[in-house]
Parts: sequence; C-alpha cells; structure tokens
Amino acid sequence: MGNEVFHYPMSALHLAVLFSVAVPLGLGLLLDRLFGEPRHHHPLVGFGRYATAIERLFRRLGSNRGVGLLAWSAAVLPWVAVAGSLKAGNAWLGLALDVGLLYFAVGSRSLAEHARAVAAPLAAGDLAGARQRLAWIVSRDTAELDESGVARATVESVLENGNDAIFGALFWFALLGGPGALMFRLANTLDAMWGYRTARYLRFGWAAARIDDVLNFVPARLTALSYALLGHTAAALRCWRTQAPAWDSPNAGPVMASGAGALHVRLGGPAVYHGRLERRPTLGTGTPARAADIDKAVALVHNSVWLWVLAIAVLNVLIHA
Repeated sequence: MGNEVFHYPMSALHLAVLFSVAVPLGLGLLLDRLFGEPRHHHPLVGFGRYATAIERLFRRLGSNRGVGLLAWSAAVLPWVAVAGSLKAGNAWLGLALDVGLLYFAVGSRSLAEHARAVAAPLAAGDLAGARQRLAWIVSRDTAELDESGVARATVESVLENGNDAIFGALFWFALLGGPGALMFRLANTLDAMWGYRTARYLRFGWAAARIDDVLNFVPARLTALSYALLGHTAAALRCWRTQAPAWDSPNAGPVMASGAGALHVRLGGPAVYHGRLERRPTLGTGTPARAADIDKAVALVHNSVWLWVLAIAVLNVLIHA
C-alpha cells in the first residue's frame, strides 16, 4: 500500500474538465440565444466612448505606430487584467465571470436576426426595404444593389462576421476563458474603430489592425475549415486554396472563400464603398447568391457553432486525460 499512488478516477477528471469549460461555454451561448445583444446600455458602446477618450489623450504624444500601440494597450489590457484577477479570486465568481464575458463577446443571435431582417423583405420582393436593412450591417453603398447584390452582400457579412462575432471569441475563450474572449472582442472593436488605411489612422491604427489580424489568424482558418466540413467540402477547400490569397484581408479571404464554396454560391466582385468602386476578386462557385442563400449561410454558421462546442469539449477532455 505504501508504494501505491492514488489517482482520481478518469471519469471524475473528465467531468471536472467538462464543468470548467463546457458548462460556462454552454451557458454563455444559451444566454446569447435567449436574449441576444443588450438593447440598451451595451457594454461596447461604453467601451467605444472609453477608446475615443484614450485616442484623444494619446494623440497628444503623436500619431505614430508606437503611440498607437500604447493607446491599444491602455484601451484593452487593463480590462483583461481586471477580469483575470477577479476570475482567479473565487471559483464561483470565475464561473459567473466566464459565462458573462462569453455572453458579452459573442453575437450569434444578433447576426442571425440582422441577416433575416434583410432576407425577409428580399424574398417578398421588397428590394428597397432589403437595401435599407442591409445598410445597417455593411459599410458598402446599398442604394443601387439589385436582388443578387443585396443577397451577396448579406451572405458575405454572415460568413465573415461568423468568425469576427462568434468563432474568434470561442477560440480565445477555449484558451483563456472569459478574459480571453474579452480580449478578442475589445481588440476586434478597436480594429473597427482605428484599423483604417486613411490619413488619420494609417500609422496610429496600425497596431489595432495588426493585433486583430494576429488574434484572428488561427480562428479564421478553423472557421473556414468548419464551413468546409459542413458544406460542399471539396468545393470549399478548392476555393479556399485558390481564391483566398487574392483577397485583401488575410483572414476574411479564407473564411469567405471557404464559405462561398461550401454554399455553392458566387460572392465577391466589385462593390462601392463611400462612393468609390472597389474591384474585388470573385469568390466561390456555382450560381450568384439569392435570398434563399442568406438562410443557408445563417444555418451554416449555426451548425458550425455546434461543431465548435463539441470539438472544444472533446479536446479539453483529451488534453487533460
């Protein structure tokens, strides 16, 4: 007996790991499914005001890349540090924090609602109404889009934001818990605020854009793989391999090319942004996007969420076995 080493039963260890990862993961996604994004007093609105104040303060030091990196650090890192400290202090508080931060970071229900708000009038023949609702979720000009153009822009938004609004947060949650999901969401928000190639943000916003690219690099490719596995797999992988490198964004390219191939639709092509025509490469294969393809894109993202939940739970058990 003296030489025996006591081990917890493997089943108990597995249950403990599942509880620490799968339970907060499932609860956070359930809250999103039940309530969606807060209608009033959204935390990101407050963070946006905070980031604007940070920018105003740090621009007094200049507008170069180093100042931009300092501003990004001041905007993001204190919140992540506070979340990590609170989580480490108490197990039950840590669980509640993980659930709350994941709910804050993901936008699955909101993404589906915005997409269906375009699909419904488009399917009913109300092109003007569909254009109006599309303008709420994309930055391109929508006034002159035909039915296929509206459907194409909406499907592109669903596929790309599947990564930005859902899977990126799930990836960093799986690695670092709630603080990881918070870091990703705040970094993604700063990219949307500062990551522009304009005279004002080309240097100051460089860090925000590059950090978002780094944080998104692995999640984007896992998202592209998920789309491929749950759709027309061969076409998706072929489009990813041959079409994604031509896309301007290193992360949006794989996601949208794979998603287009998985849905067997054609996306991309010329689009007007702020009155200026941008000639984008064509993505996907098959027929041009239609109203029905919007629901198919939403379903592809929804099914990919289930795949991620299963994969995260299984991987955590295997890693800790």
